Amino acid sequence: MSNRLVNILVPIISIIIGLAVGAIVMLVSGYDPVAGYSALWQGIFGDAYSIGNSIRQITPYILAGLAVAFAFRTGLFNIGVEGQLLMGWLAAAWVGTAFELPRLIHLPLALLAAAAAGAFWAFLVGYLKAQFNVHEVISSIMLNYTALFVTNSIIKNITDGGFKTETVPPSATLRWQWLRDITDNSSMHLGIIVALAMVLVMWFILEKTTRGYELKSVGFNQNAAEYAGMSVKKNIILAMTISGVFAGLAGAMEALGTYQNASIKAGFSGIGFDGIAVALLGANTPLGVLFGAALFGSLKYGALNMPNASGIPEEIVSIIIALIILLVASGYVIRVFLEKMSKKKEAK
Repeated sequence: MSNRLVNILVPIISIIIGLAVGAIVMLVSGYDPVAGYSALWQGIFGDAYSIGNSIRQITPYILAGLAVAFAFRTGLFNIGVEGQLLMGWLAAAWVGTAFELPRLIHLPLALLAAAAAGAFWAFLVGYLKAQFNVHEVISSIMLNYTALFVTNSIIKNITDGGFKTETVPPSATLRWQWLRDITDNSSMHLGIIVALAMVLVMWFILEKTTRGYELKSVGFNQNAAEYAGMSVKKNIILAMTISGVFAGLAGAMEALGTYQNASIKAGFSGIGFDGIAVALLGANTPLGVLFGAALFGSLKYGALNMPNASGIPEEIVSIIIALIILLVASGYVIRVFLEKMSKKKEAK
C-alpha cells in the first residue's frame, strides 16, 4: 500500500471511528444517535441558509489551518495563529472604518492591512527564533496573550471607551447581497473566495517556487540547507511571516465578513487554536487543509441544530471532534493496521 494512500485513509478511518464512538456515547447517555446525526446533517445541509452559514464557518478555518500547515511544512510550529488572527482582525476593521474609498480599492486595502498585521506579529516570532534561538512555541504563546490585550486596549482607546469599532461600511465589506439572497439571508460572504485563493497560493509557493523549496529544505534539515548555501535565519523569518499572512487574513474574514467590526474580547476566538487541528487533519497539505476545515467547520455549525432538533447537547460533537483529532494524531496505530492488512492480501 502506497504512503499517499495511507495518508488519505488515516483521516478517513479516524472520522468513521470518531462518528461510531460518538454514536455509542449518545446511546450510553440515553439519546438516539440516528436522530442526533440526522439533526447534525440537517444543521449543515438542511437548507440554503444552513449551507451558507456552514461555508461562512469553514472560511476562517481554512486560513487558520493554512497558517499552521505552512509553518509545519517549513519545520516550525506556529501556535501563535490566534494572536496573529486578532491583530489582522483589528487591522482590517480599522482600515475598513477609517477611510472612505471606492470598494475596488477599500476592500483590498483592508485585506492587505490584515495580512500585514498578521505577518508582522508572526515576524516577531521568526526573528526571535532566528536571532536568539527562542523557541517559537514559547514566544508565540506569549504573543497570543499580548495580542489579546493590545487589541482590546486599542479598541477601547479608538472608540473612546466603547467595546467595539464602528460597523464596516459597504465599501470595505466582504458581504455580497447576491450570496445572501441565494442562501436565504445567511452570513456567507466573499471570504470563501479569498480562502480558496490562499489554498492555491500556499500550494504554488511550496511546490512551484525556488523559495518554497528552500523553505522546506530548511525545515527538513537546517545543517544540510546551510551547507548548500541557503540562509537558515532568513528562511525561518520568512516562513513565519508568510504563515502570519494567512492568519491575519483569517482575522479579516471575521472583521469584514462575519461581524463587520472588531470588539473587545474576554478571551480568544479559538479559531487559531482550531487551525492546529485542521492542519493535523489535513496532513499539512493545502488540499488536505481545505477538506479538514470543511469537516471541522461543518461539524461546529451543524452541532448548533442538535439541541433543538433532537434534544442532544452539542457537546457530543466536541467529543467526536476530539476523538477524530486524537486518532489522527495517533495515526501510527492505524498505519500499522493498514500495513498488516495489505501484507495479508499480498500473501493470499
